[in-house]
Amino acid sequence: MDRKVVSFIALAGLLGTLITSGALFILYRPASAEGASARQPAGATSAGGAEQVVLKLSHVLDPSHPVHLAMEYMARQLDRRSGGAVRLQIFPNGQLGSETESIEQVRRGALAMVKTSTAPLEGLVPEMAIFGLPYLFRDQEHYWKVLFGDVGRDLALAGAKAGVRGLCYYDSGSRSFYTRDAPVMSPEDLKGKKIRVMQSQTASEMIAQMGGTPAPIAFNELRSALQEGAVDGAENNPPSLFTSRHFEVARHYSLDEHTRIPDIILFSQQVWESLSPEAQRWIEEAADESAAFQRDAWQKSTEDALDALKKAGVAVHAPDKGPFRRQVQPMYDRLEGTEMGKLVQRIQQVE
Repeated sequence: MDRKVVSFIALAGLLGTLITSGALFILYRPASAEGASARQPAGATSAGGAEQVVLKLSHVLDPSHPVHLAMEYMARQLDRRSGGAVRLQIFPNGQLGSETESIEQVRRGALAMVKTSTAPLEGLVPEMAIFGLPYLFRDQEHYWKVLFGDVGRDLALAGAKAGVRGLCYYDSGSRSFYTRDAPVMSPEDLKGKKIRVMQSQTASEMIAQMGGTPAPIAFNELRSALQEGAVDGAENNPPSLFTSRHFEVARHYSLDEHTRIPDIILFSQQVWESLSPEAQRWIEEAADESAAFQRDAWQKSTEDALDALKKAGVAVHAPDKGPFRRQVQPMYDRLEGTEMGKLVQRIQQVE
């Protein structure tokens, strides 16, 4: 046989062996966290090389807000734990859409994470409506015992079938009324007033029960609504009132502290299932550390915000909460004998 032909056949055989070996190496390469990350999950993008996953996190608050600072802390902890294999990219100020828009993106797997109040989740996870019930918690200690216990864990995971899972809770303090023209010292003062609420049926029901007219408006649209007089007021915690600068329009803040509605970091169930167990553990640990960081930052931020509001000339009022509690009692009466009523009892039994 011609030597050239023999050489060609030998070369072809060698190449075939190498290609086959390479293919087998790819097919049977052990899966590591980095290898899992390289197979990009939905809602994540690659950056800095094939070994890295970048998870996008959306929220509507200002970068100076303690919630944003806690997310930055989470990003640092995640980067440290994963050795840079999993990174967190944060988009504040509603850059990726409103809370409800971002929640939908998370459900579809187009976005990995969103920080949201639990209130807009009522349509997806009906049990989350429990947090919107006014004066549900005895005090702050009771509130955290519930969130860190069985009830909080069950609620965080209740949205898995809807495509979302709770990663951790953030403190959002207690919500109180702020208004343009006159303080809210009793439920009577809400009559005839249009009050912005989150997109929550329970929040709307509370305002209506107190005699006001609920106006579900996106948070990033609220400032202009206050300026134009489309609403008479809103309700939120001190840091959010200050960082949003709504106080420049609404000059009365009435600390009735009607609800304690936690924030929650939601993770896309679709994205979560695409990650390796090791990556999931890194994310959970970083989230837990950020939650502890956020609670401390929140406490200081609340104190600082109240001081700053007073210095800015905002009238801070302390109404008697008794009339407000009595006014919303029918909301609890209507829940007797229902699954939500049973959940209320579970919470009230937490010592």
